Amino acid sequence: MARSDKHVAVLMGGWSSEREVSLNSGNACAGALERAGYRITKVDVDRDIGRTLADLKPDVAFNALHGPFGEDGCIQGVLEILGIPYTHSGVMASAVGMHKEKSRALFKAAGVPIAEGKVYLREDIARAHVMKPPYVIKPVAEGSSYGVLIVNEDQEHPPQELHGAEWRFGEKLLVERFIPGRELTCAVMGDVALGVIDIVPMGTKFYDYEAKYLPGGSRHILPAEISPNIYQNIQKLSLKAHQALGCRGVSRADFRYDDRPNGTGEVICLEVNTQPGMTATSLVPELAAHAGHSFEELVAWIVEDASCGR
Repeated sequence: MARSDKHVAVLMGGWSSEREVSLNSGNACAGALERAGYRITKVDVDRDIGRTLADLKPDVAFNALHGPFGEDGCIQGVLEILGIPYTHSGVMASAVGMHKEKSRALFKAAGVPIAEGKVYLREDIARAHVMKPPYVIKPVAEGSSYGVLIVNEDQEHPPQELHGAEWRFGEKLLVERFIPGRELTCAVMGDVALGVIDIVPMGTKFYDYEAKYLPGGSRHILPAEISPNIYQNIQKLSLKAHQALGCRGVSRADFRYDDRPNGTGEVICLEVNTQPGMTATSLVPELAAHAGHSFEELVAWIVEDASCGR
């Protein structure tokens, strides 16, 4: 089918905490797909999405959703039922990839190094240190660094945020040993690991929401200025993690590398993003461009890779 005949529904928005990020990704991808010659319909996803798609009857659904319901296997299941080919990973890989406890178990079994950690109830974490500081507290199934808290070495008590009634990131939280050093990331496109970026947050403690999405929030060094053996190891581990989850299309793996003068030298996988951001400041388009793929070529490749039964 010619590109001009292929109708692509770009799914964006939704109702998760990452709605605004998803709208940015979706609009950017829709524009690039139009420039690449596809017929596009933008769909701001609501809870009637099944009926909307059944009426629309697109040839492909480009999934630009982020967070719960868009990245965790839910929308993928709807698309499977409707028989609409879709982009990125399938139901199982999406569900497991979004759940940090489950994905960590698969990474460990595949030989992908992870930090010491365990899932606890919020009330237990809030009461007293469950791990010797420094450590990181992460919601089990959120993205974009929402709800992430770093507990420093000199903190006598767990973060006060955990006590608040306004906490909205779930009652089960992962507590993980803090890994000092560099923040590195690598994308996988199909079965090929792309380059490695060294992310330097500007004005924040770590690669949080502001560093990810605000202009000037972080500096990206591509290719990362690390030794060739570490660079290649991160590429190898990214592909291994992608395959361990059963990912399809494009994914992105995040790592910490302790390269301090007296550091451990360890490389630790933090997570795999099965629905990487595709905004103007996003990492995957930058990595694809470094590999010779324009943004239009990247999104066209993602569309042509779409299928059911992923």
